[in-house]
This record gives sequence, C-alpha cells and structure tokens, in this order.
Amino acid sequence: MKKILAIILLLFAVFTVCAQSKRIDTLRFSLSKATEQDTIRLNILKELSRDYFISKPDSSLFFGQQAYDLAVKFKLLKDQSQALNYMADAYSSLGDYAKCFPLYFKIIRLDESIDYEFGTVTEYNNIGSAYVAKQDYLKALPYLQLGLRRWDVYLKSHNVVAINQREMRSVLWINVGEVFLYTHKIDSADYYLQACYTDSKKNHFDDLLNNIERDLGEVEIARGHKEAALKYFRDAVTISIKIEDVENLSIAYLSMANLYHKDKRLDSAEFYAQKALETASAGKYLQDVWNAGKVLYSYYDEEGNLPQAYKYLKITTAAKDSLFSQDKVKQMLSLDFDEKQRQRDIEAAQTQERDKVRMYLLIAGMLVLLVLAFTFWRANKARTKAYNLLHKQKEEIDFQKAKVEHTLTELKSTQKQLIQSEKMASLGELTAGVAHEIQNPLNFINNFSEVNTELIDEMEDGLKKGDTEDAITIAAGIRQNLEKIVHHGKRADAIVKGMLQHSRASSDVKEPTDINKLADEYLRLAYHGLRAKEKSFNAELVTNFAKDLPMIDMVPQDIGRVLLNLFNNAFYAVQKKQKLAGNDFKPIVELTTERKDGNLEIIVKDNGQGIPEDIKDKILQPFFTTKPTGEGTGLGLSLSYDIVVKGHDGKIDVKSKEGEGSEFRISIPV
Repeated sequence: MKKILAIILLLFAVFTVCAQSKRIDTLRFSLSKATEQDTIRLNILKELSRDYFISKPDSSLFFGQQAYDLAVKFKLLKDQSQALNYMADAYSSLGDYAKCFPLYFKIIRLDESIDYEFGTVTEYNNIGSAYVAKQDYLKALPYLQLGLRRWDVYLKSHNVVAINQREMRSVLWINVGEVFLYTHKIDSADYYLQACYTDSKKNHFDDLLNNIERDLGEVEIARGHKEAALKYFRDAVTISIKIEDVENLSIAYLSMANLYHKDKRLDSAEFYAQKALETASAGKYLQDVWNAGKVLYSYYDEEGNLPQAYKYLKITTAAKDSLFSQDKVKQMLSLDFDEKQRQRDIEAAQTQERDKVRMYLLIAGMLVLLVLAFTFWRANKARTKAYNLLHKQKEEIDFQKAKVEHTLTELKSTQKQLIQSEKMASLGELTAGVAHEIQNPLNFINNFSEVNTELIDEMEDGLKKGDTEDAITIAAGIRQNLEKIVHHGKRADAIVKGMLQHSRASSDVKEPTDINKLADEYLRLAYHGLRAKEKSFNAELVTNFAKDLPMIDMVPQDIGRVLLNLFNNAFYAVQKKQKLAGNDFKPIVELTTERKDGNLEIIVKDNGQGIPEDIKDKILQPFFTTKPTGEGTGLGLSLSYDIVVKGHDGKIDVKSKEGEGSEFRISIPV
C-alpha cells in the first residue's frame, strides 16, 4: 500500500513540477532579453526569487540579491523592500535566523520611511513566523498580535484591498494558531485555524491550505481523533506536492509519522519519517532535517537498533550545529557506541570463555568509569569557561545598555528643548502679527476718544449759550464715535483672545470650530507678523472659502499652529523668490477650503521657489530644514504632520515644482 501511495504522489509531483518549470523557463527566457537598465528585468528577478522561495531557497537568494541591487540602482524603495523580503524569507526557510531577523527589521524601517503600511504588516508576520519555526513561541506571539493590529489599521485606511493582500490576514491567523497549538492551548488554536480555513476556502488561498490542513490534523490528534487527523495530513501532503511546497511537505510527512507511531504502526511511522527527512534534506531545510532526524533517532533507539540510531543522531547533530552553532560531540558518541558494540561481542562469547568475559567486563567497567570521569571533568571545565565568558559578556552588555540609556535620555532632553524652541518661534511669529494687527483698532479707539473730548467741549459751550439743537447734534456724533470705539475695542479683544488661545498648551479636546474664520485669522496674523519685520514686503492674499461649511470638530489651538507654520513657510518662500527675481515678481499666497469626499480640505498654495525634488520626501522629517542656521528648527512641518495625522486622523499631501511654487493640502475627516 505504501509503494502504491508513493507512486501516485510521485506522478502527481511530476505533473505539477512540469507546470512550474514551464513558468520558470518562461521567466528565465524573458530575463535573458531584458537589459540592465530595464525595470522589466527587475520585475522578472523578483518573480523568480518569489517562485523559487518554496522549492529552492538558494536560488531565491541568488535572484533576490540581483533584484535588490537593481532596485537600489533605480532608487525604487518599495522594490528594495520586496526583494529584501524574499531574501529574508529564504534565509528563514534555510534556518539561518542570524541573517533573516536583521533583514526583517531593516525592511520594517524601509517600509515605514515610504509609508508602505502593508509591507510593515508583512514583516511583523514574517518575524513571528520565523520565531514559530525556531520554536520560540513566547517571542513569536507579540509580533503576530502586532501584525494583526496593524492589519486592522490598514483595512480602515484603504477602501479596496487586493486579493493577495487580503491573504495576509489568513497567514497571521495560521501563525497565531500554531503558537497556541504548540503551547497546548488547543481551543484557541482551533479558533484561529478554523477561521483561517474558512477564509482560505472562500478566497481560494490554495497556497495556505496545506499548512492549515496539517495544523488542523495536529488539533485533532490533541483531541484524540486519529482518523480525522490522518485525513487532514493526507490532504496537506497532496496540496504541498501540487504547489511544490517542499518544507511543508516534509512537516506533513513527519506529522503522519508521529501519528502512526502513536498508533503502534511502526513500519508506516518509519516510512513517513524517512520521507520527511529526505524531503527536508533535498530542500536544505535544516530545521526540518533536525526535527525529522530526532524522530528517526528516537524510533530506532526504542527498537534497540543502535547503528541506525547513531546514523540519525549524527544527522540531527550536524543540523543542530548548523542551526545553533553548538560544539560537536561526535567523538564522545563514537566512543560510547564502540563500547556498547564491544560489550555485545563479549556477551556473545560468554558460553566459551566465562572467565575471560568477566575479566573483560571488569576492564570495560573501569574504562567506562574513566571515560565518564573524563567526560564529567571536561564538561565541568567547559561549563566553567562558558560561565566566565557569559559573565564578561553580561558585564559588557550592561555597560553598553547603560551607555545607550544615558544617550537616549540626553536625546529626549534635547528633543524637548528643540520642540519648545519651535513653539516659542511660532509664538514669536504670532506675537508680531498680533502687534501689527491690533495697532489698527487701537489707533481708531485713540482717535475717536480725542475727537469725543473736543466734541464734549463744544457741546458744553453750546449748552451754556442755550443752543440746544447744536448740542443735540454734537451728542449724536459722540454716540456714533462711542459705537465705533466699542466695535474696535471688541476687535482688539478678539485678537488678544485668539493669541492667548494659541499660546496656551493644547487640551487635546476637540470642539466645533469655524475653519474659515480660524484660517483667515491666522493668514492675516502670519502676514502682518512678517510685515512687522520686513516693512517693504507686500503680497497678494487670495482666499477661496467654501460656503455653508459646517462647524468641524477639532483642537483649534493645534490646527492653528499647523496653519501658522504653513503660512509662514509660504511667505518665506515668496519673499525669498522676490529678493532673487526683483520687483517684477508679484508674491501670491492662496488659501482655499472645501469639503470633498467626506473630508475637510485646506489648501495653502504659493508661487515661491518650490521644493527641490531630491528633498521633497524629507521635509516632514523631524529636524530637517532648508532655512539658514538660526532661522528654523526643522520641527514646524514635523509637528504639523503629527497634529494632522496622529491627532486628527488626517493626512498632509505636498505638491511642488521647483521654481514655480508649492501646494500643501490638509485633509481631515469630517
């Protein structure tokens, strides 16, 4: 029966391999026609790296490295991230965790720099998956849970998600389910695996089904359902062969072997364990070689078949050394094996030379004691040496940790000072604008007060002379002047209140806000603030306010800071261009508000110098500034980005053309 099954599996594998080989041959032919400067070549290299990942990780690394080098040459950051991901996955499959983990963390930093949210979710899953393969489940679970949380955020920010991206949720469920499975939390494992199984069937995620089928089989074993488990394992083998998933094929074989072993069907157990080892060895999956080797070693050791047990112990030890860099112990194992074999030879000759056998046994016992004594002495010496080395390493790590913590404290202190400097600079700009803006109402108040004094004198003279009509006319004029004084007094009071509201710390409490009024107020204040320093500067202010715009829930102090930063930058840009272009250039700053697709849009546009293309991606980064030393902290746009994105769930888009001007668009959900 085993031979028939093996023949069927072999024929099925040949058919699927032919189909896969045809695709790879097509890609290789296309690669030979692509030029070095062609992005088509980059895409082909990525496809080859991805296709070889399951069946030939070494080839996946080869093509992935070429794809990465080409992506770096073309400065395509997203393609760099994808190529590195295929390479890291290949290293993880090969059991080379020392290389895969640094790559995963490098990819996360790269994805975050280009705001590639789906890539970040993928890497958190891959890190957790690698820890699952490494059997370090306590470290795996936090990364997988973080991946699920980031996935939920990603779904909320994208109306449409591609089918290959939706598959990521199922992949995360598999890995979380495996963590619970291997930590013996069977109900939790079954919950996630069943959810993944339903989702994969619905969306035809065939490349996940083999893994799910095998894990569900392990769940059934834990519940004592052997026949149900065996069906899952057989389905997993069939699917793994179909998609050329060598690693999961090896794992499925090993699960079948363990099931047969528990059922006392030892021949079948040994057969499938051998298949697991052969499959893992062919694909160079050291973790699975180690697992299969341990199982075969335990089988033959139970049977007392020491030559076979020793054979698989050597395979297991070699794989373990490659995985974890442990010292080899082959010599001691060889001595122990030779001693056991010699004792069997002595026992076979007992009937002929009983006295000699007793002497040999005595000598053999002494040799064993000497070997054990030597072994214990050597192990104790190695343990002492290892302890001293670890102690030194711990001291060095503690020192470096203290040094890093001290540096981090200093950086946080410096960052707080810089943020405060930016806030004070913003407040200074606002103060200058307020001083200039409040001067007008104060002038009106003073002038009308002086006029009223003169009119009162005239009215007194008229009353003394009995000229009541003239006195009544003067009184009416005084009333009009007082009304104007009250009007301009209220205007000054509103300006002062606005300044106080801006200067005090934000309460982070959102309140209904008239955005048109708020934006117009800060535009005028920013303009007059600059004119207070540069009397000769003039600019045309263009406002396009949306009519019937409702009150918007927001933190007015925070949005005011954002607008002030954008207006100050716009005026700075047009002023700088005017100094270079001369009086023929007319500075224009345009402010627009509108409601679009359920969002509030605030657009600040200028006709200044624009932003160079090579720094456009950096302007929202903390501490980056194009202004001369002393004129900017590099925190204005960074703080604005945090207020809009993190504080109001919005976004900031930047459009600019060097030499023609810039446009900043703030979008906040209504």
